[in-house]
Amino acid sequence: MRMNSVPGWLGGALLLLGSVFLGCGGEAATKDSAGGGSGTKRLVFLTNGDDPYWDTCHAGLKEGAKELDIEKDGFTVVMDKGNFKPEGQIDKLRQYMTEPDVVGIAISVVQADNRTIADLLRDLQKAGKKVITVDGDVNLERFRDARTFYIGTDNFVAGQQLGKASRQVLQAKGVDKGGYVQFVGYTDNDNARKRMDGVKDAIGSEYEEITRRADQGDRDKARDNVRTTLDNEGDRVSALFGIWAYNAPAIAGVVQEREVRDKVVVGTFDAASDAIKAMGDGGIDVMVVQNPFEMGKQSVRLLKAMVESDETVVNEMFPSKDDENGDIYTTGVRVVVPSEDSPVKADQFDEKVVEFMSLPDFEAWLKKYNLKSS
Repeated sequence: MRMNSVPGWLGGALLLLGSVFLGCGGEAATKDSAGGGSGTKRLVFLTNGDDPYWDTCHAGLKEGAKELDIEKDGFTVVMDKGNFKPEGQIDKLRQYMTEPDVVGIAISVVQADNRTIADLLRDLQKAGKKVITVDGDVNLERFRDARTFYIGTDNFVAGQQLGKASRQVLQAKGVDKGGYVQFVGYTDNDNARKRMDGVKDAIGSEYEEITRRADQGDRDKARDNVRTTLDNEGDRVSALFGIWAYNAPAIAGVVQEREVRDKVVVGTFDAASDAIKAMGDGGIDVMVVQNPFEMGKQSVRLLKAMVESDETVVNEMFPSKDDENGDIYTTGVRVVVPSEDSPVKADQFDEKVVEFMSLPDFEAWLKKYNLKSS
């Protein structure tokens, strides 16, 4: 795809008409030439959808921009939110091709196997823009060259932690066999697939994966999927797993609605504010919490370094970048349980991989950084 030549005044009009970006300073970015010293160079973070999870990442973007004082070097960073549909990301990627001030793009890919998204990421790189994936990667076997680096969770390992912790809860309840269902936006999304595979790997063969249910990011469908599961598989279900942030409150709400909390273990990813409340109310047994705040900070750091050809920073973040999987920067996970009375204990995890916290300790950490979710 060829980068179109757009006059500065027309590019500004197109930006105002075609898209509204939330700048890290709370204002829209100024459009101008990306190459000149007088123009603002824009770093864009494109999410897979609109969810409070990304608010925490946005806070990280702001912190990264502040720590690096990127404005003095002519940069601004903005977050652009997708709609949980591949077409939404495709439209925005095409838009970035026409905007010369966009010099770096971080994207949480909504669908890992989508060839059009991968092709557009390649085209953006050919046009001189730096491209990384964050949180959700492309299918590495097919499209690894569509991005340079990935920042985020080792999703398979994170899934293993959820499976391991949930097994402890099941065993403590005397449930030594049974079935479970995993709920997510898209079952072919990279982070979703790896998380669910990790749960399956670690929970043990005594527990059967009944199915994986996709909701395409639709909150109503997310709740209906849980209802359908309890209607059709209720006698077989011992555990329910929420893989994306909004799945946690959806599961907890329906389990409460159906009054089956004593019959199922609930394990979830991420800590949306509603999920934190649900755990405090006794509706969730364990949460595996990512670090979107750090993802945002490191995205700013990396994209700025890539645009400026700062190999010192790149090599510090990716010291083995030429080795297999050396293009992946992991930001770690926390395992959060309701209280110290949980059957899940810190010594069951590798402290190099997992930071173990009770809910009160986790809430104190959020308060420290003025965050409502993670």
